[in-house]
Amino acid sequence: MNDRYRLLKKLCTSCGISGDEKSIRDIIISEIEAYADDIKTDNMGNLIVFKKGLKTPDKKLMISAHMDEVGFMVTFITEQGYLKFDQVGGIDRRVAFGKRVLVGENLIDGVVGVKPIHLCSEEEKETLPKYSDMYIDIGAESREEAEKYVSIGDSVCFCSPFEINEDAEDLGTTLKAKAIDDRAGCFIMTELIKSDLEYDCAFTFVVQEEVGLRGAKTAAYTVNPDFAIVLESTTASDIHGCDDSKAVCHVGKGVVVSFMDRSTIYDKEMFREAFKAAKDIGVKAQVKSAVAGGNDSGAIHISRGGVRTLALSLPCRYIHSGLSLVSLSDMEASISLTKELISRFLGGSYD
Repeated sequence: MNDRYRLLKKLCTSCGISGDEKSIRDIIISEIEAYADDIKTDNMGNLIVFKKGLKTPDKKLMISAHMDEVGFMVTFITEQGYLKFDQVGGIDRRVAFGKRVLVGENLIDGVVGVKPIHLCSEEEKETLPKYSDMYIDIGAESREEAEKYVSIGDSVCFCSPFEINEDAEDLGTTLKAKAIDDRAGCFIMTELIKSDLEYDCAFTFVVQEEVGLRGAKTAAYTVNPDFAIVLESTTASDIHGCDDSKAVCHVGKGVVVSFMDRSTIYDKEMFREAFKAAKDIGVKAQVKSAVAGGNDSGAIHISRGGVRTLALSLPCRYIHSGLSLVSLSDMEASISLTKELISRFLGGSYD
């Protein structure tokens, strides 16, 4: 594997569901502490980083990505040693059962189980099981044995491979992994922090996006920026069975720039400047063609007196599942475009 993505592999294969992001935060701190000028962790668990550039601008720019991933939490342990659970963040039940998971601080191996199909009624066979019908099997024979390894309230995350395919036709080099939403954004920010920037910049690695944009709300209040760029992943439905008009965006066709979603109407000048910048530096960009979903922009743009906000996303297939897919060319385009926009937004053109 290309050593350039060593950190991304570590981020994607580590566990950090909403409210339990410490392991991700620790990885990021170890990666950036030699390059950042100031690193603070707030009471929510957000990581707030200041990077000094060659110039100090009149305005303040905040670049943000969230550290948390979707997952589950243990809610009950049965007498037989099975773990009942509930979702943390939005996960389609269709992608849950039969998946390998890791439970708690000790990363205990488990599998999401459900009643075997040969024991189901005809009606049950045609019905999607509810989370209340599922359980996690860690191989324990009793509640007492299970409690030696896990506790109620333990985090549960998918256990998935990290695979780079350099022979993907049309899409370029692709990555398959869990938690690309939004460890890819965290990776992009670490790359920017380790680079030479033209202007001073604040970076926020925030918590609990998947359960209500909570960390971004407090981080934006603390930083008090004039501008914000949110780095995210977004649904790509450019797949079989989905009409192209509903594809939202396409993997391999560049950075996704949003004009509106369910939580934000984006700054129109910043939106237009993103496409102008992409054209000027020769990277691909595309419009998010559906008003759907949301991200930390929803909390950031209404912080204090308001923040002019732009979202740049990676097109991502099978988001919020145990294995998503993105194109690394889109990721590289996002790094280049974000760095260019730092200079444009802080260079005096947006007073």
